Amino acid sequence: MKTVLMVAEKPSLAQSIAKILSRGNMSSRKGLNGACSVHEYTGSFIGQSAHFKMTSVCGHVMTLDFIGKYNSWDKVDPAELFSKAPTEKKEANPKLTMVKFLQVEGRGCDCIVLWLDCDKEGENICFEVLDAVLPVMNKPRGTEKTIYRAKFSSITDTDICNAMNHLGEPNRNEALSVDARQELDLRIGCAFTRFQTKYFQGKYGNLDSSLISFGPCQTPTLGFCVERHDKIQSFKPETYWVLQAKVNPEKESSLTLDWNRVRVFDREIAQMFLNITKMAKEAKVESVSKKEKVKQRPLALNTVEMLRVASAALGMGPQHAMQIAERLYTQGYISYPRTETTHYPENFDLKGCLRQQANNPYWADTVKALLSEGVNRPRKGHDAGDHPPITPMRAATEAELGGDGWRLYEYITRHFIATVSADCKYLQTTISFSIGPERFTCIGKVVTSPGFTEVMPWHSIPLEESLPHCEKGDLFPVGEIKLLEKQTSPPDYLTEAELITLMEKHGIGTDASIPVHINNICQRNYVTVESGRRLKPTNLGIVLVHGYYKIDAELVLPTIRSAVEKQLNLIALGKANYHQVLEHTLDIFKRKFHYFVDSIAGMDELMEVSFSPLAATGKPLSRCGKCHRFMKYIQAKPSRLHCSHCDDTYSLPQNGTIKLYKELRCPLDDFELVLWSSGSRGKSYPLCPYCYNHPPFRDMKKGMGCNECTHPTCQHSLGMLGIGQCVECESGVLVLDPTSGPKWKMACNKCNVIVHFFENAHKVRVSPETCDSCDAALVDVDFNKAKSPLPGDETQHSGCVFCDPVFQDLVELKHAAMRHPMHRGGQGRRQGRGRGKGRRPGGRLNPKKPKDKMAALAAYFV
Repeated sequence: MKTVLMVAEKPSLAQSIAKILSRGNMSSRKGLNGACSVHEYTGSFIGQSAHFKMTSVCGHVMTLDFIGKYNSWDKVDPAELFSKAPTEKKEANPKLTMVKFLQVEGRGCDCIVLWLDCDKEGENICFEVLDAVLPVMNKPRGTEKTIYRAKFSSITDTDICNAMNHLGEPNRNEALSVDARQELDLRIGCAFTRFQTKYFQGKYGNLDSSLISFGPCQTPTLGFCVERHDKIQSFKPETYWVLQAKVNPEKESSLTLDWNRVRVFDREIAQMFLNITKMAKEAKVESVSKKEKVKQRPLALNTVEMLRVASAALGMGPQHAMQIAERLYTQGYISYPRTETTHYPENFDLKGCLRQQANNPYWADTVKALLSEGVNRPRKGHDAGDHPPITPMRAATEAELGGDGWRLYEYITRHFIATVSADCKYLQTTISFSIGPERFTCIGKVVTSPGFTEVMPWHSIPLEESLPHCEKGDLFPVGEIKLLEKQTSPPDYLTEAELITLMEKHGIGTDASIPVHINNICQRNYVTVESGRRLKPTNLGIVLVHGYYKIDAELVLPTIRSAVEKQLNLIALGKANYHQVLEHTLDIFKRKFHYFVDSIAGMDELMEVSFSPLAATGKPLSRCGKCHRFMKYIQAKPSRLHCSHCDDTYSLPQNGTIKLYKELRCPLDDFELVLWSSGSRGKSYPLCPYCYNHPPFRDMKKGMGCNECTHPTCQHSLGMLGIGQCVECESGVLVLDPTSGPKWKMACNKCNVIVHFFENAHKVRVSPETCDSCDAALVDVDFNKAKSPLPGDETQHSGCVFCDPVFQDLVELKHAAMRHPMHRGGQGRRQGRGRGKGRRPGGRLNPKKPKDKMAALAAYFV
């Protein structure tokens, strides 16, 4: 019996597919990484009995990055990132240990069926999975085929079974095109981002952005927004005049007529036309025409149109809309939401999809009428050869989906029903009048067949006042003629929907990446989302784009990225060489980078006008250890300290508050310590600004606070305040927070575990003694007599936080995901805290194997 491994892109997809293929007769278990399940069943595979193991990944298994030393912003010239810096594939999420998980499940398997999403990213993930599992699978006999690819567009019984019966192969060219895009974006984006971030953040204090990023797609996206901003700023309103006439076909009714000249920009000429027409007392009907017109039903729905409507009509950002659409897809409610196609294939079961909607009270009548009278063939759209248009695959209710999920599903369903409905037909009547020598027109519309607008009422023909019955030569008394003075108005800021249209038109990004690029320019504080989901550029966004235009307009214009996208598509089609496209594109951008660096003064001139220099920003906070003058705390992102006397800037931990720490000084460099805190319920720790940026010991890295400092005697260091190894992560140490009293706590210096203990204690100190059982440091606790929870009215006790039974009810763990090996009954490793018998010379931490009492500790924290 063969063993077949099957891999989907998400855990929920794996479960749904396995359920369909096994007809529900399967067993399920958790995988070793805790995130993915394995569903097993027995069946038939290519005419042979087989044991199936269906599991999943969680998106990309691997990610591209530079090798270690090239990730240092301080030690590497950004120009080296274009060619010299080697890249490597790393696990996208190391905590998931996805490669190990796939190898464990793939070991001994004979075949693999890849159920990854059927787009270019999905093909790329296919080969990431294959790289992990092929080395541990059974070797094929001779030319025996062992790798299969399932192609599907929806999670329905029909589609999944059809995919299983028509297995193909993964597409290496499409995977290579994704590899090329990843490497180009990494090298180009990192080089420009590192250079301009370091250059401008070293000079200006109120940029209010932690990263001044550049992206080959992100920057042209921002360029569209700033281009519209510039048009608004440079717009000069012009005054114009319009002649408005009203006629009275009956005594108590009036009809407003539109002037055929529309408007004039000269006041005297407008006044002349007014004087001429005022002389006439009657309006003569010159012609009456009636014409049946058609408003076409929409094309089938693709990703870009769905994102446009979600933003413009539903008020959802593109990224949020995409996340909801993906959720609806994995739950089986809609077909695959990433598609460029607006044309249904001939064999698509339109009636089957329509029948699913026959009982929904919102559109049941329309659907039943279509099924009885006959379904209209959808309009012929564009076939991109990827997936069918986005289609509802099963019925749903508002109670099932709720909120935004239902609103998006409702739109997708209404759009689908509209594509198979009739066109909207209406009768348009146009009456042409003459008042003196001037011509005026009046138009009226009457719907004769509402068609698709019944299910998409927002597209319906607006109700208008009915036109009078008249014939050529009829005369109507003129009720009023007046001159209206108006002004031309500037365009408004781009909406997300308009930006998506521009990006699609100019080939910036793909249907999958467009939401990411728009989200990036919002996250970087380059634009803000205003009411109506309009994108208004910030000062920083405006200055950056103007700077790019000043130095090299191609960096911000869509033309060069559009050309790169075409080359990437040729790689996917097998018509262009991966290495040649990569080398050629990087060579172009490397030259542009060098020119950009040489010409940066041009952008700097614009920055000087909009932003304040570091020395003029911030407020005094702590003293510099070199000159002993006050350094200024700059709160705008990225928060930092700046000494204007020494002209030095010191980065700080982000996303928290910074304050002076009791005017205490670092024993190594005499800098005043500051205290970083994430809030009263979070963690806090002191740090030396100089040590944080210039690690004083070999075993320390940049960005470490006092809670990770291995100084052997400093009272704030890990050696003095560390208690024991974190109960969740492998490398962290639980460190006492000396500022937390009377609600005392210790927090992991690596992850987000916080242990609250000894509430209302007067003092909590870390003892130099260690626990005989677990090697954690003992803790001395001193309570006030009135509030002491200790037995026998005692006020002092010394013991191990983990092992001492007196302390058991006084310790509470929070913020932990509890994935430590101890909690699975395995043999975890406990690390000494850098003091007593657990310390090596120089304050290094000495890992020790746990003793038998660790099982009791695990049970206690669970």
